[in-house]
Amino acid sequence: MSFDDSLSASIAQMEQVPLLAALMTELKSGILIYREVAGQILRQCGVALNVPTAATFSLRNNFFSLLFLFSYQRAGIPRSRRIIYAATLQCLRGMVTGCDNLLDDEYKQTLDTDIPATGYRFRSVMDIMVSDRVLFQVLMDAAIRQEIARDRVLAAATASMKTMTRSGVEEAAEEAGITTILKPEEILQSIHHFKTGILFQCPWDIPLTIETVDQKKLAPLLEGLYRIGIGCQIMDDLVDMAGDIRSSRHNYLVSLIHHGPHPVEKDRLRKMMTPEGSKDGDTMPIDCFPEAIRQASKTSHRLLTDGLDALFSTEHHALVLPAIRFLEESIGVSHLIKGAKP
Repeated sequence: MSFDDSLSASIAQMEQVPLLAALMTELKSGILIYREVAGQILRQCGVALNVPTAATFSLRNNFFSLLFLFSYQRAGIPRSRRIIYAATLQCLRGMVTGCDNLLDDEYKQTLDTDIPATGYRFRSVMDIMVSDRVLFQVLMDAAIRQEIARDRVLAAATASMKTMTRSGVEEAAEEAGITTILKPEEILQSIHHFKTGILFQCPWDIPLTIETVDQKKLAPLLEGLYRIGIGCQIMDDLVDMAGDIRSSRHNYLVSLIHHGPHPVEKDRLRKMMTPEGSKDGDTMPIDCFPEAIRQASKTSHRLLTDGLDALFSTEHHALVLPAIRFLEESIGVSHLIKGAKP
């Protein structure tokens, strides 16, 4: 089965679940609100927002937003406010993706505008600035409609900055390069905790300034999102190993190899980390570290399973494996971890 076929099969299995289909409708409404306000702001700047395509609203392109929306539904937030939060999710996505683009010197699109593609750094800046303004406008509009309390608007807009700032500080600390390869458990607890774990809880910052949520319901949902974030970051580290070595960034797979018991893999890593080896890192097959990949994939699979188990209700636990397959395929590690799962 090809990559596209496998990914499509996982998506089709999830789309057949009535609750997910209903949440996708809410998510589309939130995206349209985000785009409408963003379009108004951009027009005043002489920039046009292009017409959306089917992909704009697809599960494939909005999977994480759907998970966050699912957590709102599980916590008992009513549909009308879930749609508001679906719009704010797009704002957070625009800001986080824009920052990641600038830090990683790349461009993953949030707002599809007529700004020339060659100006990808400026496009990222626009994504951040516009998304921040849309966030405040969406909250103000909801307050005017009396869907949320007016005195909560500023608190909600401010809350969204807290977690993102804590996560961003970790990214900033790595910009100068690292001098020590931390142990695997330290990577998870002190690096990926901030970089991705708490970032996956960030979508709750705004609702928690507005909603009254039963903490017994909320705690497992937040823990589930945290574990999903860490699990995804481990898979990202498999894909990004060569680039992280070149940029002197923390990487879970590198840590497993460096501190692990397998001398052949240690020797390969040492060669890869030499000046010459780091230049050729992209040509060295990542699958020459099978033991470390096996260990990393087991840890990632366990975290994703635990996280999705906590997020999905009992009646929707059949979604766990399709969701994991979707993440493995979309992140690009499924070919690496075949045979490595427990």
